Amino acid sequence: MRLGILTGGGDCPGLNAALRAVIRTAENQFGSVVIGYRHGWRGVVEGDSLELTGAATQGILNRGGTILGTSRFHPDEHEHGIERGIDTLTRDRIDTLIVAGGDGTLAASHRVEQQGIRIIGIPKTIDNDVSCTDRSIGFDTALSTATEAIDRIQTTAESHDRVMVVEVMGHHSGWLALSAGIAGGAHVVLTPEEPFDLDEVASYLRHRHQHDSFSIVVVAEGATATSDGAEPATLPTDPVAGAIGERVRAGVVARTGFETRLVVLGHLQRGGTPSAPDRLLATRFGIAATEAAHEGESGVMTALVGDSIHRVALAEVTQGIKAVPKELIHAARALMF
Repeated sequence: MRLGILTGGGDCPGLNAALRAVIRTAENQFGSVVIGYRHGWRGVVEGDSLELTGAATQGILNRGGTILGTSRFHPDEHEHGIERGIDTLTRDRIDTLIVAGGDGTLAASHRVEQQGIRIIGIPKTIDNDVSCTDRSIGFDTALSTATEAIDRIQTTAESHDRVMVVEVMGHHSGWLALSAGIAGGAHVVLTPEEPFDLDEVASYLRHRHQHDSFSIVVVAEGATATSDGAEPATLPTDPVAGAIGERVRAGVVARTGFETRLVVLGHLQRGGTPSAPDRLLATRFGIAATEAAHEGESGVMTALVGDSIHRVALAEVTQGIKAVPKELIHAARALMF
């Protein structure tokens, strides 16, 4: 069998561990050939590929990023993109294409699969918002990075009697903000799930500062504030890093007079060495995807459900992003004081 593989969308820690697992399983267990496509779906459309062997996996288990490179390129959004991609896969005699990506890449892959290309998906995103899986590759590492940053920021906030606003990633989902905020002891967490009122945030901080001289506010980059306490403010569809964080910082200063600083974690959350849980999850996904391909599966994604790896239909995965449970939102609120 000849397998293709690509990594699409934003990079994240653990992708190389998944590549390693696919290549080694295909080669050692099945004697199959693996063809890698550079820069995600763009490499498929442009015919930019290379053969991957066990030698390519040396030393990449603990390496961040992806040795194949990645891009936010969806073939169905480009003229003749799907046709050109199919031509490439036919030229390379690919039996099944394994795609590691987030909700956008997997949705595009589902549309390509409907054109007759055999595809197996692997979920990866630090936002942890891919449906039908409890965890996606990259989330654990990003959570650890964000939590450590909040730990460090808290000590300087306390030393200077400041409010520190920490902006984390999460365009459409508050998984990272809520999880890091709870784990890091933040006092306010603002997420895309619920627009927030800056007057209410300021009122809470004034109340809190009657007892403590500092506060940590964690805000997801896709969070939205209300204007004048009522109408949703206009923000870009693809939020600009630092935009909402600066709005919160300026709003707190204007309403409280407290010295307030903004820290935008940005791409720090996506880079660096993957954690042990991410390496393990990526490896399990890579093995499961390779086995699914050799069993003739198509149109499915590997998923972690409880402690087990399952296969779920891409058609179901692409119905929408995974919602943050109300219990997690409640936990963040319960800890406010």
